[in-house]
Amino acid sequence: MLKILGRPSSINVRKVMWTCAEIGLPFELEPWGAGVRSTDDPAFRALNPNALVPVLIDDDFVLWESNTICRYLASRHQRDDLLPAAARERAGVEQWMDWQAGELNNAWRYAFMALVRKSPAHGDAGALAASIQQWHRHMAMLDVQLQRTGAFVTGERFTLADVVLGLATHRWLHTPMERPALPQVLRLYETLQARPSFGAQAIGAHP
Repeated sequence: MLKILGRPSSINVRKVMWTCAEIGLPFELEPWGAGVRSTDDPAFRALNPNALVPVLIDDDFVLWESNTICRYLASRHQRDDLLPAAARERAGVEQWMDWQAGELNNAWRYAFMALVRKSPAHGDAGALAASIQQWHRHMAMLDVQLQRTGAFVTGERFTLADVVLGLATHRWLHTPMERPALPQVLRLYETLQARPSFGAQAIGAHP
C-alpha cells in the first residue's frame, strides 16, 4: 500500500490525497509535521532533505514535491485523463501546475501566514496588503483562463491542474479577507465540490 508522510492540514499533502482519491488508490497517512513528529528528524530528512511534507513511499520508491507526486501517480496508473499523454495537452496541464507551485504560492504565502496561521513573524501591514493584492491578481488570471475554457482549467476535462488549483481556490475562499468577485473561479469551485473525491479526505476543514 502507498504511504503518504504528512498531515491533512498541509495543502500539499491534500493534493496527493485528492489525486489518490481520483485514481481510487488506497493509502496510509503517516503523521509528520507541525504538532506531530518533526520533519527535522534525521529519519525524515533521510527521505526528504528539504524536511518538507509530503513524502510518498511506493514500495522501495521514495518521492517528494507534491506536484511531482501527483504526476507520478497519474502516470503510473495510466490516468491520461488526469495527465494527458499527448505532449501539448500534457504541457498545458503542467504549465498551470507549475504556475500554482511558483507564482500563485509566492503571492499568497505572506497573507496566509498572517491571516490564518497568525504567525508573529508576518505582522507587517504593508507586506500583508501587498500579498493580498498579488493573491487577488493571480486569482483574476485564473478567472480569465476559465473564461476561455468555459469548463476546467485547461479545457473540457478535469485534470491534475484542477486538483492543485482547486485546493488553491479553496484556500483563497476560506481565508478571512475581502475578495473581488471572480465568477469563473467560483463556478469552478462549485463544480469541483460536486465530485465525490472532493470531500473530507481531500479538503477537510483546512483552508
